[in-house]
Amino acid sequence: MADKQQQVVVKRARHKSSVKDPGTPGVLKMTKDRFTFMANDPSSPVKLNVEFRTIKGHKFTKDGTKQALLNLTQDQGGNYIFEFENFPDRNVCKDFVASAIALSGEAGRTVPEKSAVPIQDEQLSAAEMERRIKLLQEDSDLQKLHKQFVIGGILSEAEFWATRKKLLEQNYSRRPKQRVALKNDMWSTKPLADGQSNRVTFNLTPEIILQIFAEKPAVRQAYLNFVPNKMTEKEFWTKYSRAEYLHSTKNVIAAAAEAAEDEELAVFLKQDDMLVNEARKKIRQVDPTLDMEADEGDDYMHLPDHGLPRNDNKDVLDSQYEPYRRSFSQHLNQHAAVVLQGRVIDVELGDTRSVAEALARTKHAELAKDASDVYLDKERLERISRMTEIEDLQAPRDPAVAPLSIKDPRDYFDSQQANAFSTLGDTVSGAKQLKCSVSTREAYCSLKECISEIKFQGLTEPTINSEVAFKVLNGLAQNISSNKYHLGRNPNESVLDSLPKITREELLLHWSSIQELLKHFWSSYPITTKYLLTKATKLKDAMSQIYPKLQEIKESVQSDLRHQVSLLVQPMLQALDAAFAHYDADVQNRSARSGERPNGF
Repeated sequence: MADKQQQVVVKRARHKSSVKDPGTPGVLKMTKDRFTFMANDPSSPVKLNVEFRTIKGHKFTKDGTKQALLNLTQDQGGNYIFEFENFPDRNVCKDFVASAIALSGEAGRTVPEKSAVPIQDEQLSAAEMERRIKLLQEDSDLQKLHKQFVIGGILSEAEFWATRKKLLEQNYSRRPKQRVALKNDMWSTKPLADGQSNRVTFNLTPEIILQIFAEKPAVRQAYLNFVPNKMTEKEFWTKYSRAEYLHSTKNVIAAAAEAAEDEELAVFLKQDDMLVNEARKKIRQVDPTLDMEADEGDDYMHLPDHGLPRNDNKDVLDSQYEPYRRSFSQHLNQHAAVVLQGRVIDVELGDTRSVAEALARTKHAELAKDASDVYLDKERLERISRMTEIEDLQAPRDPAVAPLSIKDPRDYFDSQQANAFSTLGDTVSGAKQLKCSVSTREAYCSLKECISEIKFQGLTEPTINSEVAFKVLNGLAQNISSNKYHLGRNPNESVLDSLPKITREELLLHWSSIQELLKHFWSSYPITTKYLLTKATKLKDAMSQIYPKLQEIKESVQSDLRHQVSLLVQPMLQALDAAFAHYDADVQNRSARSGERPNGF
């Protein structure tokens, strides 16, 4: 219910202490100066009566999300979260809150200058709002900065969190700090026999299944094709284990015989055609000018049995058995490549089909990328053309240049120095000619003239009193010796550790505040809109308030630590001075150009 004449809005809502809280059902009533909430249960302690002048801003979830939330942010850092029954009710309250905050701000606050930027409501999801609240609760320093700049009116919520997107995206509770790689173990599927029966057992864990799918694409594709249409998962792994057992016996003839009877088993017994195709694609990426066949004849490592003589009659088999022969070197190379590549998927290992589908999608994406990368083929053709071209018939690739020939490098540098001196002499009119070498008599005459000039005119600065100079030197000597004594006792002790706790916290707070302000200040340039000009002015005024506080800290510490504190404060002051100088220079430039353009932009 909303009465426009009396400016009253009444809606049913739930008051929540957090986003996950189920909330207390009740009635929310809003007037132009305050809002109240009464729970449906009279015995409930939840009762609110808050003035809008204490509310700094508001956030809300996007339309169509799971919850229709409205979050009212308070000046002191607290907040009031309400969940509505539907989004239209929430939107009515949201618009009413925006107008009420604007009215209370104009009536109760002194605004130095009207902002040129309309206040844009930031639509947040429930998860986004929960992450922000959680970060502020866990990080006290971030909460201080938020209270100082956002609630203080220097930065908006969107500007404050825009520089912390990565911090909001991180979720340390769900993501492990380090991804676990694949195990470097080739014998995970080695069969185990109990010794009392003819039964052989294979232990297949989810980790081993992931490694099998990664190293053997044919097994992965067979799983997607066979399970659960043609066989169950248990039958599938039984056939795979049978094939592994036949390979372990190294009986190629028996493997070929069983493959002829069972075509599903033949998929595991034959060589992996998918690996062969991948190897051919990798070979295409090898330098085409490299004659691999000629190199094989020069290296005994490529010969059968690594160059050792053997009896070839024992290994002569029919061509029909060749597809069932397993090469240990190929298995080793494939295993090493998978281990070095690491985990390419991030899924739960419990669901076998999800693992197989994720690996298949990753492999298809890699193949599609390689197929669409025409640059590789172009580079390959260019490399071939460069190696096979006749140099005498080719045009020069690089522009012709005259070689630089300097016999003595000193001639070059001496000439440059002479040119520099001549240029300097031309620009400075009326300068006296400097003589690099003078005689003893000339030097004596020059010194005599200087002494006579001092006697006649006197010194421009008065002579320091000897008592004052002696007192200053004693103070400096005592300060240096005491600092060496105090700071030298513990090499791990810093200047901050020796400061009082209040001073140390003030320094750290000012340093983080300066970093935050400078980050937003420099990102406002170049100033192209009225909004950026207003933002830069507010940031400059905020930095101006920190400047005298740093000077007060320097003067408030003890004399033995004043020098060290000055060294800590000096970089802060220099950073602020650079920002002030840039702001003043930009103001002068815009003032000079304002006559040409009426708006100044």
